[in-house]
Amino acid sequence: MGMPESQKYSLNSRKVAEATRSWLTKRGVTIEEIAELVLFLQKKYYPELTMEECVHNVEKVLEKREVQNAVLTGIQLDVLAEEGKLLSPLQEMIQNDEGLYGVDEILALSIVNVYGSIGLTNFGYVDKLKPGALERLNDKSLGPVHTFLDDIVGAIAAAASSRIAHNKQSEREVEIELPKEPGDD
Repeated sequence: MGMPESQKYSLNSRKVAEATRSWLTKRGVTIEEIAELVLFLQKKYYPELTMEECVHNVEKVLEKREVQNAVLTGIQLDVLAEEGKLLSPLQEMIQNDEGLYGVDEILALSIVNVYGSIGLTNFGYVDKLKPGALERLNDKSLGPVHTFLDDIVGAIAAAASSRIAHNKQSEREVEIELPKEPGDD
């Protein structure tokens, strides 16, 4: 026995987008903090880059359904681990951010892949350095479990950085009036 036809599941995209932003906020992450990571990643290549552009690109990344799905999934796993509601040994692996548990990075890569391979190198870079908000999210002494969230935040920043790089290249091509190739329409 399934649900009656009139009560079948239907996703509300607006609610998913709102929940994504709400959960980031509840977990102590701001759009501006992510944008600061974007600026950190891209300022060397685009010295004229502004915080406003970085915020805009983070917001555009957060509009993507694949990104929203990854954010909501990762945060929920962190919360469940924090509450001790996962089964062992997964509970201990996520709670302690086990070094050989790589599913947190794999989930983050689903975000990075939305904007191409440049995002992958940016993600690896910030994941290793842990600048800004990533240092705080990765600090196990503060209490909350952020096994997934630190990688998700780094991935959003990497994807926004990749988006900027792609857009800047397009702008350059328009400026130099690069001829269009057949099929570029």
